[in-house]
Amino acid sequence: MSQDAPRVKLEKLPRSIWALGFVSMFMDISSEMIHALLPLYLVTVLGASTLTVGFIEGIAEATAMMTKVFSGALSDRIGKRKLLAAVGYGLAAFTKPVFPLATSLGWVVAARFVDRIGKGIRGAPRDALIADLSPANLRGASYGLRQSLDTVGAFTGPLLAIALMALTANNFQVVFWIAVIPAFISFALIVFAVKEPEPSKALDDRSKLKLSDMRRLTPAYWAVVTVAAVLTLARFSEAFLVLRAQNVGIPIALVPAVLVVMNIAYALSAYPAGIVSDRFGRNGLMAVGVTLLIAADLVLAFGATTIWLMVGTVLWGLHMGLTQGLLATLVADTAPEDMRGTAFGFFNLISGVAMLIASVVAGALWDIYGPKMTFLAGAAFTSLALAGLFIVRSRTVKLDQGS
Repeated sequence: MSQDAPRVKLEKLPRSIWALGFVSMFMDISSEMIHALLPLYLVTVLGASTLTVGFIEGIAEATAMMTKVFSGALSDRIGKRKLLAAVGYGLAAFTKPVFPLATSLGWVVAARFVDRIGKGIRGAPRDALIADLSPANLRGASYGLRQSLDTVGAFTGPLLAIALMALTANNFQVVFWIAVIPAFISFALIVFAVKEPEPSKALDDRSKLKLSDMRRLTPAYWAVVTVAAVLTLARFSEAFLVLRAQNVGIPIALVPAVLVVMNIAYALSAYPAGIVSDRFGRNGLMAVGVTLLIAADLVLAFGATTIWLMVGTVLWGLHMGLTQGLLATLVADTAPEDMRGTAFGFFNLISGVAMLIASVVAGALWDIYGPKMTFLAGAAFTSLALAGLFIVRSRTVKLDQGS
């Protein structure tokens, strides 16, 4: 690949792909300013247990992913992907002020729940909209760019949280209030800067979609879903990275640095991974990404110092960069054009169930056996995902849709 290839691909990507990337970036700045501190806020201020954190995170993320199945199918039905995405981003923005106003665990749980419903409403329509907007030969790059910009927000948010915690003497509420601002910037961008394309002829009969159309989802699509579900069981909530940072002795105000490091690695690898997958195919890159998670879990299990924590965190971030945009690309590759919203919805529904199980199990293992067993269990599930990926390839299910 020539050195000019990334620049040329960036120039060819539609403006609305860029706009969707910045929409994700600003919402992630807002969300991560809150979520980087939320596990500590729950444990140190509201007195919640680690198991409770696991339940809250698992239910919140599972709610988001399960909601996507309905919004995805609805976007196929009505052909208004941008409208549903805007509703989801708007709901998340208007929920953000509840976090600084909350005075009890119940309010925080309710705010987190509604915020994740907003994420669920927007997720599948937005991901399907990216496929609608992007040329087939730039699909990996399009998903990679959105993922990279999203992840820029994911490390900018914790950085801002660190700075603001230092400036305000660990005042959680002030940080949560400032986080409201980028959420509303994101909402404005989705409303005014993203242009939805005219539907293609393949979508003319979307109103006739029915349950029996599920049979049109190919074995390759379900193979992608299965591998992703097992991988989600292995990759529980990043809240446990935050708790691991506190466990090895990092001061509370600096704990969000773990998410900063992870998301820098994530952001730097996601877009190049998309380009590589467009040029050389998807399978090999996916295997490398899964292997990196095994390495991350082992380092985080056995490394009890700040240096080893950061090494494991970088490996975790590289795994995310090599797999998350790629999984979305594989869903778009293997789903019928007029069922992409539904396909992303079921992909996220099944991943959501896996996330709920993973976070609850991780919290229980942490409370009973400690962090070492939590990350070793993650490594075991990741090994199963890697084995499943090779089984899929050996049976010639065509995951590798890259050029």
